Amino acid sequence: MSFSSLVQDLSLRDAIAPRRRGDASTSTVISAMDDRASRTSHISRAMSYASTAATSVSISGDISSQLHSGYSHPLARSWQAERQLTKSMLIYPLFISDQDDEEVLVPSLPNQCRRGLNKVIPFLEPLVNKGLRAVMLFGVPLRPGTKDALGTSADDPEGPVIRAIRALRQRFPHLYICADVCLCEYTSHGHCGILRDDGSLNNQLSVDRISDVAIAYARAGAHCVAPSDMNDGRIRAIKLKLIEEGIAHNVTLMSYAAKFSGCLYGPFRDAAGSVPSFGDRRCYQLPPGGRGLARRAIVRDINEGADIIMVKPAGQYLDIISDAKELGKDLPIAAYQVSGEFAMIHAGAKAGVFDLKAMAFESTEGILRAGATIVVSYFAPEFLDWLSD
Repeated sequence: MSFSSLVQDLSLRDAIAPRRRGDASTSTVISAMDDRASRTSHISRAMSYASTAATSVSISGDISSQLHSGYSHPLARSWQAERQLTKSMLIYPLFISDQDDEEVLVPSLPNQCRRGLNKVIPFLEPLVNKGLRAVMLFGVPLRPGTKDALGTSADDPEGPVIRAIRALRQRFPHLYICADVCLCEYTSHGHCGILRDDGSLNNQLSVDRISDVAIAYARAGAHCVAPSDMNDGRIRAIKLKLIEEGIAHNVTLMSYAAKFSGCLYGPFRDAAGSVPSFGDRRCYQLPPGGRGLARRAIVRDINEGADIIMVKPAGQYLDIISDAKELGKDLPIAAYQVSGEFAMIHAGAKAGVFDLKAMAFESTEGILRAGATIVVSYFAPEFLDWLSD
């Protein structure tokens, strides 16, 4: 019943009531003032009845069920988040070419380029001024003869990553530089380590090689080395070599502890030129359903000395991010919203399914809600503007 109908119903009942009591004269001598007073009384009574009815329906005896008041205002809504996205949470991935003057759009990765050193610095200048705090470097060797079965150019002092580390440290002294550590961009076969004759991964040789690459990046000035190869034992090997070098105290070790195999890496492989020439990476990246394996890998890498735990991809593995936060409750948890996730959001926005900015925030807020405190995101340049607004 609507509020107006309730008032009319009460008025009719009050008009009939005197007649039932045989007091017809009373109803005929009501003055205009009494009529107005009576109508006010009806409204007051109706409001009281409506309030009582609404309360009994919505509360059901428990006052704590009333939640709207806590998020009716935009600022109050922001207070409901355990973690709110800030600029300092963002790491921006960069593809560094060994062609110093190259700046080429990656077709499958919207608005992202592969850049040489002469293009990277001017590109970063306005982003750093807007508040960009951290980047992740991925080397892209394009020169003939730079790839071989052992990935020997990964730690070449004249290679793209080491030169970029030194240049960025000099130009942007307050920028935090993470260096991804892997061999897939540098091997002729495109796999993340050294292979046996049968094509399987030689874990021991791969760990030895990858840990050497990590030390080379650390010596060059990287604040953080982040092995993404998923070989068993590489965190311990890198940590021990950092200690031997006497630089373990000022180099962060970020582990891609839970990196899952799947089809969301395609645009990245286009950008980095790291598509395997045969087979796939399912035997060393985690299977998508392997939650128990991910938990074991997280615990292992924490015990081997990781300073930060990363989960990759992010959006499809929010439960793993939550697990990482539970298992590593005293460590920062990073999540990489990978190239395929980024491309899908752009594709959906282009198709009119949703607004790009709204979905970028919504997907990232989900990652933070799951437990991440660091987000590796291709949306970083946009977020710098959106968060300022």
